[in-house]
Amino acid sequence: MVSMPSASFWKGKRVLLTGHTGFKGSWLAIWLRRLGAEVTGVSLPSVTEPNLFTLASIDSICDSHYCDIRDAGALAKLFRGAKPELVFHMAAQPLVRDSYREPLLTFDTNVMGAAHVLEAMRGLSSIKVAVMVTTDKVYSNLEQLRPYREDDMLGGYDPYSASKAASELVIASYRDAFLAEQGVSVATARAGNVIGGGDWSRDRLIPDALMAWQADSVLEIRRPEAVRPWQHVLDPLAGYLCLAEYLWKNPTGTGAYNFGPQTDAAASVRDVVELARAHFESSQVSYSRYKEGPHEAGLLSLNTKKAQETLGVKPRWNLSESVKHTFDWYCAQLRGSDARKLCVADINAFEGES
Repeated sequence: MVSMPSASFWKGKRVLLTGHTGFKGSWLAIWLRRLGAEVTGVSLPSVTEPNLFTLASIDSICDSHYCDIRDAGALAKLFRGAKPELVFHMAAQPLVRDSYREPLLTFDTNVMGAAHVLEAMRGLSSIKVAVMVTTDKVYSNLEQLRPYREDDMLGGYDPYSASKAASELVIASYRDAFLAEQGVSVATARAGNVIGGGDWSRDRLIPDALMAWQADSVLEIRRPEAVRPWQHVLDPLAGYLCLAEYLWKNPTGTGAYNFGPQTDAAASVRDVVELARAHFESSQVSYSRYKEGPHEAGLLSLNTKKAQETLGVKPRWNLSESVKHTFDWYCAQLRGSDARKLCVADINAFEGES
């Protein structure tokens, strides 16, 4: 039996979600609200146009606040006002290539921003659980075939990866030095590359493909053989929700958890693009033979045994299904379908899988 988020658990729970204006944050806000949670969202305004936050009217289903997590005072005030029982921290500078352009902003947001979130929880008696979302890129990448386990060495070549690895150390320190004694159960969630409807971020594979193909242009792929643990956005979100429920009932179950596809299901960029082409009439692609741009890892996969055995969560949609659901979402939205209803339909389908 595969674990799924429980409506009986989430109904009436006060949840604070940072990064609710982002792609994953908007999906999580919809799911939490659907489960009956009372959601307070804290984030900067969305940086893309269009964006899922606006299209799905996320501000109408949660208590939405614009706040920079680098502003410790304003953030702490919002925490005190919301009195959350559970926290999901997802706000971040999330792009590798942007981290090369703005390394100081990346470190400030991803390291000190996480520290400010943790500091805001200190002394707040309402909080019982915090799930701090980092990334699969926190590991010191040796470009090896063996999938990374939670106890492998942290590291990072690019500023994004390094900032997230550093935030893991900050989170562990706050957990051990302050929050455990306070009765707050803290875990980090390390997820693979996610796809799904509603992502319009630049330098991401599916949004780049959509923009190129909608304009009847050629999609330029700079690293076609790069391997990543691709998954539909609902798979890691289900994992985060189940992790929070587990920590509520098992406060000592802290630490790091990997979320991704089955270990042998990591796939190349070329694999994803070829699957995507089947769902778009105009889908011209040019695969580069050269590694253009700044350094990015060529091979990355995750060992998700801990999450599967401890939480009972397993990936529900394989890569082909994930790509199909993603492009079905975008095509329906382009035809005028309501974005939030499309998300809810995908959640219904995801929950209904046997």
